Amino acid sequence: MISTTLARALRDAGLVWTPASGDAFQIAGGEFEGDVFTVSDMTIEPHHYPTGTVLGFNGTTEWALDSVALDDALWLPREEQLRELLRGSFRFLEREALPEGGVVYRVVIELGGEVRAFDSDDATEAYGEALLALIRAAS
Repeated sequence: MISTTLARALRDAGLVWTPASGDAFQIAGGEFEGDVFTVSDMTIEPHHYPTGTVLGFNGTTEWALDSVALDDALWLPREEQLRELLRGSFRFLEREALPEGGVVYRVVIELGGEVRAFDSDDATEAYGEALLALIRAAS
C-alpha cells in the first residue's frame, strides 16, 4: 500500500480523487489517525451534494462516524490505479533481486521526451513517485 506521506504529496500536487468502491483512505487527525477505511457500496458510500462530496458511514461499521468530508479523507491509491493514471507516459515495471537480499521495483516513464526511472522496495510506492513527478511536470 502507498505510504501516507506519498499519498499526501500526490494530493497536495493536485491529484483529484473521485471515490469508488474498493478505494482505500485515511482520515486526518482525531482518534482514527492511521486507520485505513475502504469505500464499499454496503458500508462507506460517497454522497455527492452541491456543496461537495461526503463519505457516509452506514450501519455499525464505525459507530462513532456518521460521515466525513472528502477534504478530510486521504486517498491511498492502489498500484493499478497509479499505473492507469500514468497513462501513455508509462513504459514498464521491472523487478530486480538485490545481491544482499530483497528486491527493488523500478517504474520507468517517459517525461518530456526523457526516460525517467523511480525505484522503491514497494512497486506501489515506485508508481506513486513516478506519478508525482508527472503531475509536478504538468504544473
